[in-house]
Amino acid sequence: MPNKTTRRDFLQTSAAIGAAVYVGSPKAYAQGEERSANEVVSYACIGVGGKGSSDSADASKHGNIVAICDVDDKTLAKTGNRPGFKEAERFNDFREMLDKMGSKIDAVTVSTPDHTHAPAAAMAMKMGKACFCQKPLTHSVWEARRLVEIAEEKGVKTMMGNQGTARDGLRQAAELLKAGKIGRIKEAHIFTNRPVWPQGGPRPEATTPPPNLHWNLWLGAAPERPYGKGAYHDFAWRGWWDFGTGALGDMACHTFNMPFAGLNLANPKSIQAACTGHNQDSYPKSSKIEFEFTHPSGEGTMPVHWYDGGNMPDESLLKGVKFKHKSGAIIVGEDRTLYSFEDYGDKWVLIENDGTEIAQKDAPQMEFEKSPGHFTEFHESIIGKRENAMSNFAKYAGPLTETILLGNLAVWAAASGESKKIEWDAKNLKATNAPEVMNVVKKEYRENYGSYLDA
Repeated sequence: MPNKTTRRDFLQTSAAIGAAVYVGSPKAYAQGEERSANEVVSYACIGVGGKGSSDSADASKHGNIVAICDVDDKTLAKTGNRPGFKEAERFNDFREMLDKMGSKIDAVTVSTPDHTHAPAAAMAMKMGKACFCQKPLTHSVWEARRLVEIAEEKGVKTMMGNQGTARDGLRQAAELLKAGKIGRIKEAHIFTNRPVWPQGGPRPEATTPPPNLHWNLWLGAAPERPYGKGAYHDFAWRGWWDFGTGALGDMACHTFNMPFAGLNLANPKSIQAACTGHNQDSYPKSSKIEFEFTHPSGEGTMPVHWYDGGNMPDESLLKGVKFKHKSGAIIVGEDRTLYSFEDYGDKWVLIENDGTEIAQKDAPQMEFEKSPGHFTEFHESIIGKRENAMSNFAKYAGPLTETILLGNLAVWAAASGESKKIEWDAKNLKATNAPEVMNVVKKEYRENYGSYLDA
């Protein structure tokens, strides 16, 4: 780790570097710049409601939409009537879409509930298609590792939808951490105001699905269960083990993102959770998780704490500064503390050990590559204007997703409310002291959905 820095050194560095900030990739281009015909990308969009609405809109701004897929006929019709989508063929089943339209598709977006991410992305990549997939990249740890393998085997361009990765504030904060500007890291605390959906309770009463919803296709790879009004489609699915990844899976790809980029938070040595208990069907109402990592310096270990469901870090960590938001991250160093006070790691302050607050604009301006835009990075990688998007599967999104979803192994083990420390063997994807969580590491698949992930 770099040597300890004084406040004077710190502020002098800020002034000296300020004029030297990197302002763009040599290959960057304006979004509206004219492109040759062979650079037009044909996109197909899997899931076009919710976040899929904006993901498909981003795709349409960068290329041609040739096909759209959604299990909800109303959502499909609404999207199909938008400008730029009227010529696209419409499907309810992504498998049918890829089989029929494969030769006409260059890239796909996957914006479905978590449990469908991996089968859809794997099928597309095995066909040689570039793939943009929403966060978290997958529903299980094994799936994250497997998508990385497929992406590398096929040499396709990829990106996960954690848009904060492209923001200047996150990239600058990550560089500050890498450069040791807050001193040797002691610990990190990451928190969210999620869940904002019901979880921690029993299943709803079985009802008949609405005629516009293809319920069997919505279930996809998940075990069969009856439809419950308002409990699953189209938002509350995040709170169920079969479909979502809870508060952690929903938001940690954002709030964990900046610490991950700056501290290399991959492959924790152990994970332990305390929670309100759960029935292994619905996630608990709240949880606190401690990850133990090898220290970024390579010497010793470093704890990283996660909080959700109303749990918060102790405000004393901010040395007199008040919380500014119910989501964020606190990185405690020996010399000062970095406090990020929103979901995406873009807004933050530095806090001296005496409680003095240093505004983001007064912090050292580190060198970093500015992004032309999150989805634009993905598009540029496809047409050869950059090698990879920052949040590509192999080098970034896959390892980040593995780390995050490991927290849910500890939550699963704490179903009774009793905490258990999970020892993790990252190389072999194995909880060495907890065989009872291995069904969460790698799950069973309904019908033939798992075959798309086979080697």
